[in-house]
Amino acid sequence: MSRIGRVPIPIPQGVTVDIRESEVCIAGPKGNLKRVCSPRITIVQENNQLLVSRHTEIKTDRAFHGLTRTLLANMVEGVSNGFEKTLEIVGAGYRARQADDKVILQVGFSHQVEIAPISGTTISVEGPTRLKVQGIDKELVGEMSARIRAVHPPDHYKGKGIRYSGEKVRIKAHKKVAGKKR
Repeated sequence: MSRIGRVPIPIPQGVTVDIRESEVCIAGPKGNLKRVCSPRITIVQENNQLLVSRHTEIKTDRAFHGLTRTLLANMVEGVSNGFEKTLEIVGAGYRARQADDKVILQVGFSHQVEIAPISGTTISVEGPTRLKVQGIDKELVGEMSARIRAVHPPDHYKGKGIRYSGEKVRIKAHKKVAGKKR
């Protein structure tokens, strides 16, 4: 049996779970999330816990067992606490500013890049070089963060660009001139 799949998901106070066949709706103080799961996986609510189980040992069922449990645990975490990712902008003259709900980036291009958040997420500028993406759906927060990072990914020679907070960028050595004579 899947080690991840068999771990029960605790349901905190203020979070309600509604299971209809293969559709799971989870509501909490931060909002509501809905997901359609595989019909080959059984989801049961017992004693303020969600239990995920499978019927067979087929490879796809084993894979969906752990996946379904993780997705449901992320939904419970999202509606109770929410998710956030922080991005850093590195480079001389590189900065971000807030314009209503959008963010305007100046990252070394001849033009400014305007980014609007995906519905279900919010982008806030914490400083001229720090952005925070927040939301209740972990997938959407990760997708929005990846879109912002894709505007100008970190350069491996100078280190300039947009990176996740805590991301290590390995700086490569520049080209060396061999056999240079004077």
